[in-house]
Amino acid sequence: MSEILRLSPAFKDYIWGGTIIKNKFGISDMDIVAEAWVLSTHKDGQSIVDGGVLSGKSLTEAVGILGEKALGKKAAAFEMFPQMLKIIDAEQSLSIQVHPSDGYALGNEGQYGKTEMWYILDAKEGAGIYYGVKKDCTKEELQKAIDENKIEDVLRFVPCKKGESYFIPSGTIHAIGAGLLIAEVQQNSNVTYRVYDFGRVGADGKPRELHTEKALKVSNLSPMVDEKEKIAEKTEGGTKTLLSSCPYFEAVKIDIDGEYALMPNDSFVCVFIIEGQGEIDGMKFNKFDTFFVPADHGEALLKGNFSAMISYCP
Repeated sequence: MSEILRLSPAFKDYIWGGTIIKNKFGISDMDIVAEAWVLSTHKDGQSIVDGGVLSGKSLTEAVGILGEKALGKKAAAFEMFPQMLKIIDAEQSLSIQVHPSDGYALGNEGQYGKTEMWYILDAKEGAGIYYGVKKDCTKEELQKAIDENKIEDVLRFVPCKKGESYFIPSGTIHAIGAGLLIAEVQQNSNVTYRVYDFGRVGADGKPRELHTEKALKVSNLSPMVDEKEKIAEKTEGGTKTLLSSCPYFEAVKIDIDGEYALMPNDSFVCVFIIEGQGEIDGMKFNKFDTFFVPADHGEALLKGNFSAMISYCP
């Protein structure tokens, strides 16, 4: 039976980031922190095991040592580790962007495509997301809007509130707006095609690169269909709510006051603490702590008064 791994994130200082993650994790060598990659085996930033016999190992190294039994049959069926989980602090709006499908990304970028899910950890008044197009449009109409700096006019803006979640399939033109703190579950990919960047310049003083040609090839130019209302169901110790389900991941929120028995089902489970305090198999946790529960661990017992997001391969 493999042990549960507490994970320490990799941090990213993209220009649109803020100080919430920086302050929460006590980071002193960055002025701003945009993202914390709390579950990651990606070459651009890996989670590190914090404690136990594998302490100091990257998650990639740890999984290599533990073997396929720790991934579970459902996760091992993928060519590479299938998921990432990030905390995103958008002090400014992110670029308007799109992610390709597996077919396009594997053929052109050597990575998976990127389908993702956002859970709103916090939202300032008026904050929201760009979430697909308002109505059907052609590639020519989208290109014209980009050329005339009017792309915001063709996109749907959705105001957001704490506790909401949104599913973002590959091909959806989207952006996280300023004033949002988000937990993102996604495919294990870092492929992003920028469509529009609000006239910003990077650290080098030059405008950041756009990828309009590729974006036009992969974008879905039909409006998103609103998701069904998410209903909390009673479970041991509290409630659970299905946030999103797709071939790459399933994400569930649990709200617990007491005990909750977590049993992996042929897949590893990532446990991300949204808020509150407690313990998992005797390891204490607080807000934004992250754990990797191997598929062969057996039952993991969570105790406390907390909310958490758990993700796994369905």
